[in-house]
Amino acid sequence: MKVLLYFEGEKIVQISGIGRAKKHQMMALTSAGVDFTTNPFDDYDILHINTCYLNSDAIIHKARSEGKAVIYHAHSTEEDFRNSFLFSNQLSPFVKKYLVSLYSKADEIITPTPYAKKLLESYGIKLPINAISNGIDLKRFAYDTEKVKAFRRYFGLDEKDKVVMSVGLFFERKGILDFFEVAEKLPEYTFIWFGTTPEISIPKSITEAIRQRPFNVIMPGYVKGGIIEGAYMTCDCFFFPSYEETEGIVVLEAMAAKSPIVVRSIGAYEPWLVNGENCYMGENNSDFVKLVKDTVEKRLPTTGEKAYMTAKERSIENVGQALKKVYTRVYQKMQNEKVVQ
Repeated sequence: MKVLLYFEGEKIVQISGIGRAKKHQMMALTSAGVDFTTNPFDDYDILHINTCYLNSDAIIHKARSEGKAVIYHAHSTEEDFRNSFLFSNQLSPFVKKYLVSLYSKADEIITPTPYAKKLLESYGIKLPINAISNGIDLKRFAYDTEKVKAFRRYFGLDEKDKVVMSVGLFFERKGILDFFEVAEKLPEYTFIWFGTTPEISIPKSITEAIRQRPFNVIMPGYVKGGIIEGAYMTCDCFFFPSYEETEGIVVLEAMAAKSPIVVRSIGAYEPWLVNGENCYMGENNSDFVKLVKDTVEKRLPTTGEKAYMTAKERSIENVGQALKKVYTRVYQKMQNEKVVQ
């Protein structure tokens, strides 16, 4: 049994959660002993397709014509497409139809959370849908003094400086405007938003908000490696006010680093995030101002250890075993159908 992990437009997705999902899938399959390739011209038995771009339909058709099984990894929904790119709200109904058309061509579907599974079922998709986390590399976020020093040095921060961080694309859906508003009301803290998005693809209102952001908000762009890992390890609060996610890989990263976490209460986090246990949840910016301040000043019970235990359940190794189980079932079904024919 050999699997093709297919990601179209890798340069487009490499700085997004889907890009990290590719790395995690490769690590997960290696840990589970599953033979795989990322070259669509190699021989394989199962197409595990992760993207929804122009070549998606063609590669599925080719796989079908060669008698191969197809698993679609549903990272995207209509809900998380809205309030993202320019004209995303106007296009979202058409995106939904397109996604349903593509996803329905699979033998089975994988999606990151029970919430995302419910959304897909509400679209009328009747295929088996498996909720499997994108996973997290726990070793990458184990506390490292040198990474913490590198982060502090990179931003010129003293030990006394209090840091509130977030990671994401420049989308309204990600809560970037709320991040700015909360930062404005807490000028005593340094707020850092890691990530980038081409200006041409985002609404003018977001571009203007970024240009006029509060003085205490730093936007360093896309930063990888020890600097951002050190940020997760030492931040006083990981504040992620996103309105919609299918899972939220950056939240998993924060949990793996035992960061103190404040998020919006949204469906994607049910049931794995629990308010007051492994994170704190708010509904609006008034909530967030209080929660962030109380978290930074350590007036709330710490949640880092329980957050880490939740991340541990979603380790690369556990994800590898879950993926292997789906592959094996689909592969065996394919073999049985060939025998019948």
